[in-house]
Amino acid sequence: MTNLLSFSAILNLVGFWDVAIALLGLFIISCLLERFTNNGPMLWPVLGIIPSVFLNVNSMYDWATVVLIRAGGTFYFRGVWFGGAHGIITIDPSKLEYMLKTRFNNFPKGQHYRERFRDLLGDGIFNADDQMWKEQRRVATTEMHSSRFVEHSFLSMQVLVHEKLLKLMDDVVNSRNGVIDLQEVLLRFTFDNICTAALGVDPGCLALDLPQIPFAKAFEEATELTLFRFMVPPFVWKPMKRFEMGYEKRLKESVQIVHEFAEKAVTERRNELVRLGGLNDRSDLLSRLMEYTDQNPEGQGTQKRFSNKFLVDFCISFILAGRDTSSVALAWFFWLVQKTPEVENKILKEMNEILGQRRQCSNIKEPADHDAIFTVEELKNMVYLQAALSESLRLYPAVPIDIKEVVEDDVFPDGTVVKKGGRVLYSMFSMARIESIWGQDCLEFRPERWIKDGVFVSENQFKYPVFNGGPRLCVGKKFAYMQMKMVAAAILLRYEVKVVEGHNVVPKLTTTLYMQNGLLVTLKPRLLTSTV
Repeated sequence: MTNLLSFSAILNLVGFWDVAIALLGLFIISCLLERFTNNGPMLWPVLGIIPSVFLNVNSMYDWATVVLIRAGGTFYFRGVWFGGAHGIITIDPSKLEYMLKTRFNNFPKGQHYRERFRDLLGDGIFNADDQMWKEQRRVATTEMHSSRFVEHSFLSMQVLVHEKLLKLMDDVVNSRNGVIDLQEVLLRFTFDNICTAALGVDPGCLALDLPQIPFAKAFEEATELTLFRFMVPPFVWKPMKRFEMGYEKRLKESVQIVHEFAEKAVTERRNELVRLGGLNDRSDLLSRLMEYTDQNPEGQGTQKRFSNKFLVDFCISFILAGRDTSSVALAWFFWLVQKTPEVENKILKEMNEILGQRRQCSNIKEPADHDAIFTVEELKNMVYLQAALSESLRLYPAVPIDIKEVVEDDVFPDGTVVKKGGRVLYSMFSMARIESIWGQDCLEFRPERWIKDGVFVSENQFKYPVFNGGPRLCVGKKFAYMQMKMVAAAILLRYEVKVVEGHNVVPKLTTTLYMQNGLLVTLKPRLLTSTV
């Protein structure tokens, strides 16, 4: 009896090891086949691309660039087998044009994206598709391109730069040894600026003592924590949200602060409208939307009443789009410029020539260049500065990777097949580093590539999708360029900006290309030009 039991136990033991060894062999063979037949990243059995991503998480953008080059510009991916994620990652401009323009309706942001951002953005323009997006896009285009809003946004921007930003810079030079985290300062500036333009409310982030503003802190935390939902499967983050666990609990608290602030601003403005019977003295976006008038074909207008929720969602999306992108773009711009003295000298030469022309044309005694305030036309005439900003955005796009969802099975012009429910990711960071797209000097910071015969020349929007492309081309592009040019000109005219020696500048893995360690710089006042 004992012998029979022992024999049975041995058979069971052998059976277990047989199965284990067979599975291990199958795993190894699958890995070898994958490695030798796939030019893209390693797609592991069961786990898909996830292990490859986590193994390269500290150099994600550079790793993705190398893999995309090796794969010829496009590769297929899949996630964990029970997660259902699949699709392609690409840097092919022709695919971007097909997706963002030709077959626009078949490649929306999609449920995958909207579901993860819904708590923060609701149905705002940045998180909307189809008819809801079209309506908000139409309204945004009408109001943001109106002469009233353009003038308001420029003047409020000008006041913020000269009354707050430059005063803070002077304070840094005089009482803080000239050292500051420029990325943080720029984030504070753009947050105050966009809140003033969108809500007609100045949060006060640029006060000299750099106070901690609950709304600003919550907004930043909410955007960063939302990223985790893109990094873990739904069966992980959804239960965490349901039971308010871990980062999902913090996300809920941050989103609540953001929404309470926006809802308070909307409610108070609505009450002001009722009390005064109009908002003629206000030109911010929220006020204009409250008095928005639809024009019919006959030119007659009918007032359209948007709900408070619509206004809250719209303004939060507007703040998200305007806060991070310009500030991050400016941080990388200053880093690149201080590394490239010849570019900085050309920017300074252009600004001094414009100031010289102003003095020649004016019979009035002009202030010293240190106190100069550039006009709209003067900023528009800064061709080389715009080229330098565009080149900075090319190399370090504020949104390094974007994603679309496939509504129905589709085939790209080169024969690449994508299935319903799949995702198409495109890396703008990687596109800038591809010789076939930007030439052999693609890794160089060379503003001259944007200038022909002294005139700024725009690039194809699908080769340079920094401001999106097709019907979703950024409605705030002109606003962003004016903002960046005003800030860059005001600071560079007055200060030499140098990165603190030994400070490590690397991109952070988030939805926006922040610098992981900030941008510690020293500010040194330039020699002043005397009054003429």
